[in-house]
Amino acid sequence: MEKRAQLYEGKAKKVYATDDPEIVIVSYKDDATAFDGKKKGTIQGKGSINNRMTNHLMKMLSEHGIPTHLIEELSDRETAVRKVRIVPLEVIVRNISAGHFASRYGVPEGIVFDDPVVEFSYKNDELHDPLLNDDHAVALKLASRDEIARIRKMALQINGLLKATLSEAGVTLVDFKLEFGKTSDGTLVLADEISPDTCRFWDSQTGEKLDKDRFRRDLGGVEDAYIEMRRRILGE
Repeated sequence: MEKRAQLYEGKAKKVYATDDPEIVIVSYKDDATAFDGKKKGTIQGKGSINNRMTNHLMKMLSEHGIPTHLIEELSDRETAVRKVRIVPLEVIVRNISAGHFASRYGVPEGIVFDDPVVEFSYKNDELHDPLLNDDHAVALKLASRDEIARIRKMALQINGLLKATLSEAGVTLVDFKLEFGKTSDGTLVLADEISPDTCRFWDSQTGEKLDKDRFRRDLGGVEDAYIEMRRRILGE
């Protein structure tokens, strides 16, 4: 597989073309941003940890019937994935109140929900990713009702599988963001990443935050939290 021109650079990743039009290479960066890019920094080693943790968890999900864009891990920071057209919906699954949910509804963090909460937001940086419901998404032609139903079903399946895997590692899955994409033949697959950047991980015993909130909230020990998640999930 030949790596070719850079196609895109986002906040946390670069995407490169290859000699196969159906495959791209994702390269993970150490750059960190928060609050719509207003806060910027670097988390040393984050790119490698996020890349390898994402691939590890996506392989697990694939083994349980969840289709993903993953093809092959190429190095610590680079992975070959199927080229997809991202559905412009951010899918947030919440098991416990935290972050925007807590501030938006004026409730404390740490409330364990009876059932997972699935939220959709419009993936649009200029509009700050506003929340929307199924009707909004259909009206804006972001996705069809069938696609939304399938995305919701997959998101809940992913939640159950991730919760079980993380529980074994002594980690509580508080909430997380997913993105889905469509391949050239229209197959809906899980894309993007599953990492301390996109999930809230709390130590099951102490409640210590083991994710990007340490960067967002200036809690210190950011690199240590990512390294600890690597140890617990990848065993190293």
